[in-house]
Amino acid sequence: MATTTTFMTADEYLHLPDSGQPTELVRGDVLTMNPPASRHGQICSQVVYVLRQFLEHNDLGHVLSNDSGVITERNPDTVRGADVAFYSYQKVPRGPLPPGYLPVPPDLVFEVLSPSERRTAVLAKVAEYLEAGVQVVCVLDDEPQRADLYYADKPFDTLNADDQLAIPDVLGDFQVLVGKFFE
Repeated sequence: MATTTTFMTADEYLHLPDSGQPTELVRGDVLTMNPPASRHGQICSQVVYVLRQFLEHNDLGHVLSNDSGVITERNPDTVRGADVAFYSYQKVPRGPLPPGYLPVPPDLVFEVLSPSERRTAVLAKVAEYLEAGVQVVCVLDDEPQRADLYYADKPFDTLNADDQLAIPDVLGDFQVLVGKFFE
């Protein structure tokens, strides 16, 4: 007797009632996660602040935070909650965003490594983002205050707190000391 497994779709996941617990959809299954700690939220808000300051004078796109859903795989579907994501206006036009998940991947994703996360799990998520079409994924690690940059088309790079982060293919002339994200 054959058994049929039914996986949840991204659309079904979007319409689930809020359980009050953070979740992600991974290959059709809803996985519960621990809420991020305070430091994690502080670093995420600093990333948003730094990006928004730049974008106030360089109107290039949208910045999303708060684990906004990014579809990384289909059939079965995976929806990851990006800590911070940037979508250029070339991908998503100016103005209020439509309801639901965006049909295109972000240009850039920032993930903040939490002490409870395994690096292998974060690297698997990075690979999903890149496979889905994200150009650059920046993983921020508070200890030892560094940024690991993963690209779709070149080897990864590690920057320390006193190094300049620049992503010209995505953010033009944006530059910031990596340490600024950890203030």
